[in-house]
Amino acid sequence: MTHADRLAPLRAEAARVNQTPLRDLIADDPARARDFALRVGPIHANFARQRYDREALDTLFRLGESLDFDARLKALFEGEEVNVTERRPALHTALRSDVADSETAHASNAMARDAREAMRAVVDAIRTSGVTDVVSVGIGGSDLGPRLAVDALSPPGGGAVRVHFLSNVYGHAAQRVLAGLDPSRTAALLISKSFGTQETLLNGRLLRDWLGNDSRLYAISANVSRAADFGIPAERILPMWDWVGGRYSMWSAVGLPIAIAIGMDGFEALLDGAAEMDAHVLVEPVRRNLAAWHALTAVWNRNALELASQGVLPYDERLRLLPNYLQQLVMESLGKSVRIDGSEVGVETVPVWWGGPGTDTQHSFFQALHQGTTAVPCDFVGVARADAPFRDNHDALLSNLLAQSEAFANGQDSDDPHRRYPGGRPNTMLLLDALTPRSLGSLIAMYEHSVYLQSVVWGINAFDQFGVELGKQIANTLLPAVRGESEADDAVTRALIDEIAAQR
Repeated sequence: MTHADRLAPLRAEAARVNQTPLRDLIADDPARARDFALRVGPIHANFARQRYDREALDTLFRLGESLDFDARLKALFEGEEVNVTERRPALHTALRSDVADSETAHASNAMARDAREAMRAVVDAIRTSGVTDVVSVGIGGSDLGPRLAVDALSPPGGGAVRVHFLSNVYGHAAQRVLAGLDPSRTAALLISKSFGTQETLLNGRLLRDWLGNDSRLYAISANVSRAADFGIPAERILPMWDWVGGRYSMWSAVGLPIAIAIGMDGFEALLDGAAEMDAHVLVEPVRRNLAAWHALTAVWNRNALELASQGVLPYDERLRLLPNYLQQLVMESLGKSVRIDGSEVGVETVPVWWGGPGTDTQHSFFQALHQGTTAVPCDFVGVARADAPFRDNHDALLSNLLAQSEAFANGQDSDDPHRRYPGGRPNTMLLLDALTPRSLGSLIAMYEHSVYLQSVVWGINAFDQFGVELGKQIANTLLPAVRGESEADDAVTRALIDEIAAQR
């Protein structure tokens, strides 16, 4: 059976469901608010405002069951070769939990525990050395996860050691990060699996020169020899492994910036939250499995309702980087047009993920979400309990969160067409009890498992990312041309280089 054939029942269900406004689907089923919701640890998820009814949802669940979601999750956890194009497992779950039965998973978990002991020693050394600032240098998966967690979980003022991030090769970014820092009280972390990433090496050399020596330079890499050639001794190199993809690596020593910012105990709590979600998705059947429900809803919106983008709207400023993080996690994992066997998928895969924090975004792009011609399904992420002492502010934030979710779904009629809200905008509510390391770890792990299960539906590999390589290869060949040492082959590129040269 082709993927198009497998998804055909969803389109039939969508044609039926679309005859009823979303507000009526909700109003006609009073128990929906309770029955279309799940609680897993510190997360309450409510799918009652998605554009499906019980019959359509049952069709979705049967799809997950027919694809044997349970067995596919077990294969992931036990270290089977789920990354078939690169012929390796994807054992990021073993970095934080030891719930699988296989020797491979147990061995990987033991390696991760040893790495955490080395991380704790580094955190203690940095925190007791008089260092006040740490600059973390990495890009992509070596940057986005740690940056999100540090931004979300650091105490007000940044704590005893402030962590800064430097990712791309934009020179002004380095200038701004280093401005005001004292090189004698600053340490640097270079994070790169291959230790061959152009951006990381350029910024690493810049940091090494700025520090004046390499005694406070650390590396996290799978390529110890390259890191050593860079001048970093083995005792200051923490491990990465090829069975963990970059965008799934924040649970490993790549999370060292997190541990420095919030303490090693806080980092362990982040892992515990993710492990709690792991245990849930591994044992719960599809119909009570939060990651499965989230994944099937995403497939419904993409393939049944044919919606081409997905919003992420965190109503907590500390989660402002969540949309950026999920852009990479979801779009790099699911941005594929061929199946694992090399054949065409034959259906649409990943939508464009984007978003930003409320309430700021209510005054920017929400106009299009409410009254634009294209519906955009959204994940709202809220936090029930506030840490800040300003209760009135948090109450106002929560009222806006709830209001926007309601308005998206229900809309509002008006005799004035300019003041009419069509509604019918599907959205999911993800409520954290509080924003803690545990709840953030659980939330991120849920999204990871949702991504994997979407890849199962589409028959694609969620763990390779060959699409990012072509531009890098061309950039390497063009660098001499930009320096005036050679000439580009492409006529348009030559013209653009000439224009750049005229302005330098």
